[in-house]
Amino acid sequence: MPVPFLDLKLQYNALKTELDEAVERIVSSQSFVLGPEVQALEEEIADYLGVPFAVGVASGTDALLLPLRALEPEVGDEVIIPAFTFFATAGAVWNSGFTPVFCDVDPDIFNLTAETVEAVWTSRTRAVIPVHLYGQVAPMAEIRELAKSRGAFVLEDAAQAIGARQRFPAARLGAGASDLASLSLDESTTSEEWLMAGALGDAGALSFFPTKNLGGFGDGGLVTTSDEALAEKVSKLRVHGGKQMYHHEMVGTNSRLDALQAAVLRVKLPHLESWAEKRQRNAALYDELFTGIEGVKTPIVASKNDHVYNQYTLRVHQRDELRGFLGERGIGSGLYYPLGLHLQECFGELGGKPGDLPVTEALTEEVVSLPIFPELTEGQITEVGQAVREFYSR
Repeated sequence: MPVPFLDLKLQYNALKTELDEAVERIVSSQSFVLGPEVQALEEEIADYLGVPFAVGVASGTDALLLPLRALEPEVGDEVIIPAFTFFATAGAVWNSGFTPVFCDVDPDIFNLTAETVEAVWTSRTRAVIPVHLYGQVAPMAEIRELAKSRGAFVLEDAAQAIGARQRFPAARLGAGASDLASLSLDESTTSEEWLMAGALGDAGALSFFPTKNLGGFGDGGLVTTSDEALAEKVSKLRVHGGKQMYHHEMVGTNSRLDALQAAVLRVKLPHLESWAEKRQRNAALYDELFTGIEGVKTPIVASKNDHVYNQYTLRVHQRDELRGFLGERGIGSGLYYPLGLHLQECFGELGGKPGDLPVTEALTEEVVSLPIFPELTEGQITEVGQAVREFYSR
């Protein structure tokens, strides 16, 4: 049977009445930009994540860009990011006035680590952006400890990871993310508690692009932080640099979240946890189906993580041939990502060359993502699993 890579109509149909009512409410109000609907979403997501402040913006890209702009970079200041991620992370760094510095990633969890960050650290490093790729949180305690020891800012790229969590010693959590900077990794404790992606750095960036685990009817994003001054600055930057109309304290931009998107997201937010559980169920079934297939490596979940599987991504041999085989059977797949950021033409002046980041370059040749959306049936997942097994048994 054909299996689409993603089918958003199924989610819409399940929530059609509530979603249509939300859209009608906004149309009837004729209040389309920011306003009480956006404020309500900001408060609800801040509460869900356990952060004091959340600021809605026009896209996930802007959710990265505006906190970086708020740091007021000087020429030559650098931000370390993984080379294995979506372009928006690097584009936001570049467009904010920073210079992106690309590091390699862990071959199992696909995220940067304190070790890969430290390998490219320089005296000009001002910030680090851990990307929680595919829905799994990067090793934040180690990254924060490294950054704090050197006075650098940590901006989480949680665009693919809303709802993902990581465990930390309960005795050291205190008020939340702000206390993680002082976390001692050697200190023993008898219990651990979860903290959410987006609440683990100095700021976090979320995306509500329709394909995300919490997706709107178009673009949208949100900045999270425990820093009131930063939240206020981002709030100004999103409306041309000022809170009072026609009075501009800084040069900002137009990055206002639409009320329509906020209304849609408020309908969907209460379902996020159950959708994540279904994604995890689907991933577990795939793991079983792929057991023992030579040339197929299933996703590894770090011991302190709760993975929400925005993507279910394999490392495989003969990746392109496998994708062609699946396509012939009507089975969708995705390729995230085919080229490391350090090798992108637009960053040529930074001097990246093949061989610089071997794990990233290997991953770009081997990764393939399979359908994982919550509405998949067991029969569809079995169909995908059998097709993969058939390919590698030829």
